[in-house]
Amino acid sequence: MTSTPTSAAPPLLKGGGKGSTAMLRKIRKVALPYGYLTPTVVLLTILMIIPIVMVVGYSMMNNVIMIKNPVFVGFQHYVEILTSDAFRNALQNTLFFDIVSVVVHLLLGFGFAMMLNSPMLGKVTKSIFRTIYVLPWLFTVAIIAVLWRLLLEPTGVINYLLMTFHLTTTQIEWLSNPDIALYAVTFINIWSGYPFYMTSLLAGLQGIPKDYYEAAEVDGASGWQKLIYITLPQLRPIIIAMALLDFIWTTQQFALIWMTTGGGPLGTTEMLSTYTYKFAFSTYQFGSAAASAVIILVISMVLTYLYVRAQKVKY
Repeated sequence: MTSTPTSAAPPLLKGGGKGSTAMLRKIRKVALPYGYLTPTVVLLTILMIIPIVMVVGYSMMNNVIMIKNPVFVGFQHYVEILTSDAFRNALQNTLFFDIVSVVVHLLLGFGFAMMLNSPMLGKVTKSIFRTIYVLPWLFTVAIIAVLWRLLLEPTGVINYLLMTFHLTTTQIEWLSNPDIALYAVTFINIWSGYPFYMTSLLAGLQGIPKDYYEAAEVDGASGWQKLIYITLPQLRPIIIAMALLDFIWTTQQFALIWMTTGGGPLGTTEMLSTYTYKFAFSTYQFGSAAASAVIILVISMVLTYLYVRAQKVKY
């Protein structure tokens, strides 16, 4: 009985096997990062992209949700909103609220940060002041709104102190007077937000090398010159980033306004956020509400672009 010799595998097959394995490894290596990104991309698509697309679609329909078969109306809602006096009023109030809040936040935060960074104060004193100054940042928006509504009531503590020290003879309607309501809610927002600037700028001040100040003192620089030519340039990236972030957050402020004045009296504290909310849940005009929301989205995207661009310049 003769045995048939086993023939060796052809060289092409051997080379092909190694090539296939190498190709699979290469594909796996390229696809692995996308595999890690897939859960995030899926969540962003479900939670952000799809809702945004739906809102944009709703903004071009005639009062969706309330009508069974809504009709496509194009940009009619956008034209009505952008040409309405109520929208212009809300936009003006929002700009005033944002700009004043950001500027005063910066001034107060920088002033307190400089004070807490001063060597003239002891460690215990600094710790006490840091605790006191950061307290407004620890409160939720609901607590802040309720607290200041109680303080600013006609029979509240603020009016009591003013009348006690003879600074006024009548009870002031801080949140009900159309002439001062916007200033009152702006003050509340300033009080609740300045600790963000204070803590961030304090960290920035403590990160500036002391060698810069020592060299400036050797050259005979004054305190004002050190502030202008050393402190502010070193803090410039932090200041720009915080200002843009604060502007974005303040533009989207809703809870504080709604829980203090509700956009009143007579629309003097109406913001873009409350304006949109009333469209949806007071008059049930969901198409117009969607158009207003898209306008706010565009404004927020512009601010976000400026923030990202500032971060790129920083790094």
